[in-house]
Amino acid sequence: MTPLVYSHLRKIALSYLRRERPDHTLDATGLVNELFLVLLNEKKAKFEDRAHFFVFAARAMRRILVNCSRNHRAAKRGAGETRLELSPELAWIDPEGPEMIDLDRALDEMELIEPRKARVVELRIFLGCTSTEAAGLMGISKPTLDRDFRFALAWLFDRLKGSA
Repeated sequence: MTPLVYSHLRKIALSYLRRERPDHTLDATGLVNELFLVLLNEKKAKFEDRAHFFVFAARAMRRILVNCSRNHRAAKRGAGETRLELSPELAWIDPEGPEMIDLDRALDEMELIEPRKARVVELRIFLGCTSTEAAGLMGISKPTLDRDFRFALAWLFDRLKGSA
């Protein structure tokens, strides 16, 4: 299976890492290797289709990078670095700050109550899919996906910034 998915996973990893700090300890190859370690340790993983596998992979990569962010913050390094946007839609999230961990928790919470909307965010923001690509992977229309995405962004903003 590795030869079939490696190049696509590496593209996803590059997409993730473009939004990370320039001196990140992982490169795309390292992130994919970390993902394969997660996949090897995942005993109950059964993937329904290609889209399900790549959503799982994107989620796992996000968790790997969140853990790296936690470790980086815990070491109290990186003062004075320039801020990189996670995505234009989530420009109010600092990938190096506690907001990234809060975003991860909020996405987990959204997944419990609105799983399709959480999946839309993962595909659009973390996997870097266009609306058309994400709609195709999810088997829904582009207008439905766009509505779900707008709702999810508003929900995340309210959840993370509304109480501030």
